[in-house]
Amino acid sequence: MAGPSLMDSFFQRSLDDLIKGIRLCLPGGEAAFIAKSVDEIRREIKSTDSQTKATALQKLTYLHSLHWVDMSWAAFPAVELSSSSVHSHKRLALLSASLSFNPTTDVILLLTHQLRKDFSSSNPHDVSLALSTLSSISTLDLSRDLTPELFILLNSSKNFVKKKAIAAILRVFEQYPEAVRVCFKRIVENLESSDMGVLSAAVGLFCELTVREPRSYLPLAPEFYKILLDSRNNWVLIKVLKIFAKLAPLEPRLAKRIVEPICEHLRRTGSKSLAFECVNTIVTSLSEHEPAVKLAIMKIQEFLLENDPNLKYLGLQALAVVAAKHSWAVLENKEVVIKSLDDVDVNIKLESLQLVMAMVSEDNLAEICKVLISYALKSEPEFCNEILGSILSTCSRNFYEVIVDFDWYVSLLGEMSRIPHCQKGDDIETQLIDIGMRVKDVRLELVHVARGLLIDPALLGNPFIHNVLSAAAWLSGEYVEFSRNLLELMESLLQPRTCLLPSPIRAVYIQSAFKVLTFGVYSFLSTGDDASYPSELTDFVLKEDFQESSETVTSAPISGADLSNGLNPRSSHPSAGNGEDPVIAHEQTSSASSKKQQLTQKSVMDLVNLVEVNLGPLAGSHEVEIQERASNILGMIGMIKPRIHSSMDESEGDRIKRELRASGMMKLMFDAFSEELGPVSVSAQERVPIPEGLVLKESLSDIEAICDHIKLPISSSFSLVRSHSLNNATTIHEHPSKEEYEPSSESTSLLAEHRKRHGIYYLSSENKVMISDDYPPALELKDQAIDEAEDLVKLTKQSLDLRKKRNQAKPRPVVVKLDDGEGAHIVVKKPQLKDDLISGAVREVLLGNEAASSSSNKAIKKREKNELNIDRPESNITMTSTVASEPGNASSRHKLRISGKEKKRSSSGKEKKEHDHKHNQKSDRIHAKHKSRQRADGTLNVAAQSPVIPDFLL
Repeated sequence: MAGPSLMDSFFQRSLDDLIKGIRLCLPGGEAAFIAKSVDEIRREIKSTDSQTKATALQKLTYLHSLHWVDMSWAAFPAVELSSSSVHSHKRLALLSASLSFNPTTDVILLLTHQLRKDFSSSNPHDVSLALSTLSSISTLDLSRDLTPELFILLNSSKNFVKKKAIAAILRVFEQYPEAVRVCFKRIVENLESSDMGVLSAAVGLFCELTVREPRSYLPLAPEFYKILLDSRNNWVLIKVLKIFAKLAPLEPRLAKRIVEPICEHLRRTGSKSLAFECVNTIVTSLSEHEPAVKLAIMKIQEFLLENDPNLKYLGLQALAVVAAKHSWAVLENKEVVIKSLDDVDVNIKLESLQLVMAMVSEDNLAEICKVLISYALKSEPEFCNEILGSILSTCSRNFYEVIVDFDWYVSLLGEMSRIPHCQKGDDIETQLIDIGMRVKDVRLELVHVARGLLIDPALLGNPFIHNVLSAAAWLSGEYVEFSRNLLELMESLLQPRTCLLPSPIRAVYIQSAFKVLTFGVYSFLSTGDDASYPSELTDFVLKEDFQESSETVTSAPISGADLSNGLNPRSSHPSAGNGEDPVIAHEQTSSASSKKQQLTQKSVMDLVNLVEVNLGPLAGSHEVEIQERASNILGMIGMIKPRIHSSMDESEGDRIKRELRASGMMKLMFDAFSEELGPVSVSAQERVPIPEGLVLKESLSDIEAICDHIKLPISSSFSLVRSHSLNNATTIHEHPSKEEYEPSSESTSLLAEHRKRHGIYYLSSENKVMISDDYPPALELKDQAIDEAEDLVKLTKQSLDLRKKRNQAKPRPVVVKLDDGEGAHIVVKKPQLKDDLISGAVREVLLGNEAASSSSNKAIKKREKNELNIDRPESNITMTSTVASEPGNASSRHKLRISGKEKKRSSSGKEKKEHDHKHNQKSDRIHAKHKSRQRADGTLNVAAQSPVIPDFLL
């Protein structure tokens, strides 16, 4: 396609015309207009006129920046225009290159010569454009080719150019670390510059470098310390403080030296930004210096009292850092922190919430949770759920280590589920089930809380709480022996409004109803057995039973029939007359009597009829899980209902026989649910040892080819439709014979052959790890007095004092832990990262051959010590020659290694003198080279620095 004509260039649309055209587009027509404009730009950019090309490139750069139009095809025109003598054209070309060029751009190397020319230009603005472009598009080749020019610019007489060169050198270091050896010394020299722009650029460069690997820059601590003392520019001081925050933890002596200047800056400065950086440096890197920390906390208090939300947020952030080591600082500002929970700024409220959770301990957990729940009730949904999430994560941390009263916490979980904006149903569900499996003593309260959740119809319409209802239904069925009223529990599980629940949760409800029904019927049929429903519950007395029995203790005498009915295992224990408290004895007996009345034949029939009526329609449900579980329950009811119903009209003997047969059948059903579930370690799979020879990453794609010759018989295949291709004479037995279950000898031989050929695909039958599923029994709960609720708005010092000793009224229940023991987690060694190439080059430039010479001196001293040990007649130490110690002389080292006992003293003394003479000559040469290097370096003493800070500074 030919380039644009002169007439086309004359009527070329400008950037303003393009912008106006885009704004005038109708909705939906913008894309078509941009596509048409790009076609025009493609024609215009091929023009030989530089102004036409520049305007086209300007419009394309605009479209690329705001409308993400691809301009990679215009890379070469940008390179062409970069050589223009007009500064505006050059600026436009380099701007488009900075925005669109990437390491895969083919023509990027064509810019090398042009950038080199711009670096040597007399116009500082052209030099500045070239440096900015290099910092944006720098590649390995560009950095390598332009490093000599950068080295010259770092010593430019124009501070504007020098500042730009220092700012651009960081990207060059990243792409080409060898440039450090060329340019680093001149960058260090600029730390003594009198121009504030150059000094700020140099300090900013080191601020970025120390973030990556601060240890390499410890020898520059004297230069930074001088800037800290002399500079009065706040931004330079902020960057220096950031550098010292990284260096101070590496050298304790440095921290002692800089703490006083930093405190002085903090006292006298009026700049909030500098004051905050001083505070941040103190609380992060100088926390061992108590006076400095107290000064920083005083300044933090000023930030917290500011009306500016930004300053208040920064103060809360600094206080959060201090709280890790100095919790008293948070306690001193607790009122401000708690009031910040009502702040308008969301970020401030989140920081305050984190600080409140940092104050949590075993003693003040209940009070803090009261305060947070009160704020959650009056907060917007987002912050409400942040509060609830913080409570859940803090309380469940490290197997609920801060929780002493699990009954209180389970009740709290139930109350959290009723908060209108609660969306933490998944977390509450997980913790309810986890606590039920780990803490035995809390299961009674868990069932009580679950009952309250199940009978609350308002929760069924909240989709965020459906998982909590699923956990409540599961707990009620799994620990049904703790339930007080089976009929009431069954009504809550089968209430009509459960149709609002999703199908998986309804399936859990039906399965729990199955467990409740099985338990109730079995308990009725096995009256008097130790596993019966009443005997399980007499060991646990509900709070309502205590209250009712205490009111009627004088009016309800203890019946002898109740004590001898065989249902209460405590009836054989000593009575009140033998030393037992009569009130407690009566409470236990009256509770057992009330439980016994629930298991009459009429109550069991009511229970069965309730299940049958409610689950009958569900047997035809379209949901497979609901249909299957409902059919299972109805099938069991069909077997047991006639036997229970007919026992009322039969004689005593026939009734007993039928009850025995029904009891045996129900015992099988009851045993299926009686196995107690326990927690499973998260690392259980990792504990299974890998069989020797098993390659887990081995491809199993060849299994099909290996087993291709083995064809399964038709009778063992699975099909949803009966095959019609079978011979009419073929009959399928309803009950297969024993021979059909036993593998044939042919298939056994094929399996053995396959195992022999491909043994790596089989698990070894010998390495079996037997992990016991038993866990220690929980301790007995004791009564605990419930303190009166304190004010929900303010936390007193007594409730938040972490140093207060806990006055525990009852022992903490045992929490089953499977993941905190030895070997619970397999520690995976992390691969060691290689030293950063830039840091390695920096160490070489700063230390020169100092490190190498120090290591060689250590080796020489060690050899001399070994030689001295040879003179001892009892020594057996092996001596190695100086030549043999060098790398690459393994054979020489082999030949020259001799035993001290076999060598004569005279010969060893002679060799020692020769070795000392050679060593003296070698050390003289090293010192001579070292002195000449120092003279060549001139005023720059960095090369002579040791890896640590010199003592004269500290």
